[in-house]
Amino acid sequence: MKGENCMNTLMLKSSYRVVTVICGGLLLSGCVMAEKYDAEKARSLNFQRLLAQEEKRTGELDSEAKRSKSELMEYEARNRELTVQLQATREQMARVQEEAEAMKESALLERRAKTDVKRALTPMRKTMPVEPTPDTMGLSASAPGIAPEGTAPKDSLLGGMRPPTVHVVKPGETLYRISRKYGVTVDTIRKWNKLPDDIIEVGQRLIVGQE
Repeated sequence: MKGENCMNTLMLKSSYRVVTVICGGLLLSGCVMAEKYDAEKARSLNFQRLLAQEEKRTGELDSEAKRSKSELMEYEARNRELTVQLQATREQMARVQEEAEAMKESALLERRAKTDVKRALTPMRKTMPVEPTPDTMGLSASAPGIAPEGTAPKDSLLGGMRPPTVHVVKPGETLYRISRKYGVTVDTIRKWNKLPDDIIEVGQRLIVGQE
C-alpha cells in the first residue's frame, strides 16, 4: 500500500513536470509569437508611412506637371500673339516703304514738271534740217553717251558683245519705275547714261542693260 502511494506520488510529480514543461514551452512560444507580431506590426506601420509619403510626393509631382502644362499653353498663346504682331509690323513696314517710294516718285514727277515748264517758257532754237547721208542713216540723236535703240556701239560689235538694252521713256514713267522694270538700280542707270539727277524726258533713250 505504501509502495502504491509512492508510485502515485512519483507519477504525479512526473506529470506535473511534464505539464510545467509544456506550459513553459507554450509561454515561450507565445512570447516569440508576440515579438514577431509586434515586429510585423511595426513593419506594416512603417510601410504605410512610406506609402503615404510616396502618395504625397506623387500628388506634388502631378500638381507641378499641371502647372508646367498650363505655363506651356500660356507661352504658346503668347508666341502666337507675337507672331501675329510681327507679321502686322512687317506689313506696316512694307506699306510705309511703298508710301515712301510713291512720295519719291511724286517728287520726281513734280521736279520734271517744273523743268518742262521752264523749258516751255524758254524760246526754242530753230534748227536747220540736215539731209541724211549714207554714213548717218539709221542713227538718231540721243543723250550724250547713249546709243540709239536697236543699235550697238562700234566697240561692242567689234568685240563680239551683244548691244546694250535701250528703253524709250514713255509719259508717266520715272527713273525708279524703269529701274524696277529691268531689275537694275537707279544709280546704275544714271551711271550708264551719265545723268546728273533723276530727271528724264519723254522720248529719251536710256541704256537699261549691258553685257
